[in-house]
Amino acid sequence: MMRRERAARLAIAVPMLLLALATIYPILFGLNVSLKTRKDYVLDRLGATQTINLQNYTDAWVNADMGRYFLNTITVTVVSVVLILLLSSMCGYALSHLSFRGSKVAFLIILTMMMIPFQVIMVPTVKVMNDFGLIDSFPGLIIAYVAQYLPFTVYFMTSYYSGIPKEMTEAARVDGNGLFGVWWRIMVPTGKPALISMGILNALFIWNDILIALLLMQSPEKRTVMVGVSTLRGQYPDNVPTYIAGVMLAVLPIIVIYLVFQRQITAGVTAGATKG
Repeated sequence: MMRRERAARLAIAVPMLLLALATIYPILFGLNVSLKTRKDYVLDRLGATQTINLQNYTDAWVNADMGRYFLNTITVTVVSVVLILLLSSMCGYALSHLSFRGSKVAFLIILTMMMIPFQVIMVPTVKVMNDFGLIDSFPGLIIAYVAQYLPFTVYFMTSYYSGIPKEMTEAARVDGNGLFGVWWRIMVPTGKPALISMGILNALFIWNDILIALLLMQSPEKRTVMVGVSTLRGQYPDNVPTYIAGVMLAVLPIIVIYLVFQRQITAGVTAGATKG
């Protein structure tokens, strides 16, 4: 029996270890290349660096204006995530605990929106944004992100809130709370794990986005960090280490956020799946 358990654990551990190595290796490889000089990279592209050349990071940050790109991305990400969480929490409360005509139809529409990839609607999206004068503006980009990532978050919050007994909200109504009071005092605190999880995931999605930002933001000074990194290759065509240094700067916040909040992400997603 003990041998079977060990064999089963080994059968699970080995693939997971290989998957972890496959995930970590590109990061380590990129870090290694980013610390090389251009000469060292040309002479030995795959070998371990013998020097620590931080000038690549300085060039990527200063000369490529990465600081401005970071500020743009942080602003857009924070505002978009806050709006997504507020709207999804309210919609989730309404769809899970309030009985009104058309609630089931609204939920089906949300499910349908989740199944439509952005590539299918990107031309109409750009046309509508252009008609409203929102091209090349941060409000337009924020609206596009909210529209893109709100349906899944609403679905998740509806699933999570469905596991909360209606007796809790009814008791709060008896105590004199209105709809807003029940949402703020009951639903928001109770749904905190799911909200944190969705906030982190949406922040990662928005930070990593290239397509939407590339379509809507035309001015170089309004680029997001991932779009800015994509242009580094053209600025440094013969200096791969500097380009990779810019990539490492762009992905560093994502790695840090995931490492710090991985437990919250897992707990929120697991709780949402269990309640749903």
